[in-house]
Order: sequence, then structure tokens, then C-alpha cells
Amino acid sequence: MPNFLVDSQISQGSSFANSISVPASTTPALFGTLGLNTAGAGDNLRVHFSATVTLAATIAILVPVTITIVRVIGGVSTTVYTATESLPVGNLLLTTDVFTVSGIDVPPDANFIIYRAFVSIPGGLAVIPNRVGPESFQAVAYSDTPALD
Repeated sequence: MPNFLVDSQISQGSSFANSISVPASTTPALFGTLGLNTAGAGDNLRVHFSATVTLAATIAILVPVTITIVRVIGGVSTTVYTATESLPVGNLLLTTDVFTVSGIDVPPDANFIIYRAFVSIPGGLAVIPNRVGPESFQAVAYSDTPALD
């Protein structure tokens, strides 16, 4: 059956390199939020998403970075995706790394779904990288073609 585009949104926190300077935190920090109108969806609703966060550190050490995607329906939050990767070990020069994730969610039937993207550096470190941009989060909802009434 063909795909039916239900809705799509993008949350653009910063559009350019070095346009922000926000210290990363062990507490997940919201960097993208969006809402999808899924009221007109047919069967087999699915949401494809991707997120990008850019971090820079003056001292390159092995720093775990976690990106978490949360779905909110009717005020109830559910984690639908978590990825952890490490900034590479390097030298004492400024390093900038772009983290991009993509995934899919198969949500329950709902008329409106909120998705939120968070970034954190678990484990508390003496050297904390900065979020420097760009940062973005996008989601696209598809379903089977709705039945005609």
C-alpha cells in the first residue's frame, strides 16, 4: 500500500556553526520539540525522525553524549529512542563533533503527538563540552492511505 504523508515538522534550535555556546549537562537538555497532527492518519501510523547536535571541547577526552527522543501523548511521556556515542579521544586542540541520529516510532492512535529531543553527557566530567550549533530535530508521520468515507 502506498505511503500517505500525514504531517511533518522541524525544530531548528540553531542554524549555523558556532551560533550558540551552551555547556552540555548531565541533566538532559531540551534542544528540539515539535507536534504532529495525526488526526487524518490511516492504518499503520509511523513516525520517522532525525536529530543533529554539534558539540565542541577545548580538550578532547572520551565524553559520552546521549541523545534521547521522547513521545508525549495526552501528557504521558514515553522514551522511544536513546543513542549514546563518545566524543573521540584527541589532542589538546579544539575539537568539534556533529552527532546525528535517526529512527522510527510506531505510536498508538492519537490525534496529536508531541516529540521532544534531549542531549546530555552522562557521568559528570571535569571537562564539559559546549553545544555550539547547528542543532535541529525533525519528524515526519506516514500511514497507509486513509479509507475514503
